[in-house]
Amino acid sequence: MAKQSGITYAVSIDDGAGSPQTISNDVLSVTVNTPRAVQDVTGLDKAAVERLLLLADATVSITGVYNTQATTGSHTVLKSIPSSAQVRTLVLTPLGGSALTMEVVGTNYTVARSQSGELTFTAEFALQNGTAPAWS
Repeated sequence: MAKQSGITYAVSIDDGAGSPQTISNDVLSVTVNTPRAVQDVTGLDKAAVERLLLLADATVSITGVYNTQATTGSHTVLKSIPSSAQVRTLVLTPLGGSALTMEVVGTNYTVARSQSGELTFTAEFALQNGTAPAWS
């Protein structure tokens, strides 16, 4: 794959009814973390650290513009996060790039109004189903 920019990026996530909705138009930024746990297994006979890779994890943070449009507005799609333990399918796809698909739970939904009047949101998600995230 060739180098590419992040210009034109698709964000799709299930709404409160479990239907996938594309909220890309409202999203200002996305941060994806895919850490791996490690175990230090360094014996006394070693001069450097020895580690084993353990469980994979993933978290996603999405920041965007508050939008109450029916069906596809960011608030309409995300507003059930505080009151529901629903598992959602999250798909992140840079234009012409690989897609990252994972089952997540919403862990936080924050709506903020700045001093200048901007109304924005931040939504946080964590891996749910025990399957390591992978780019396709």
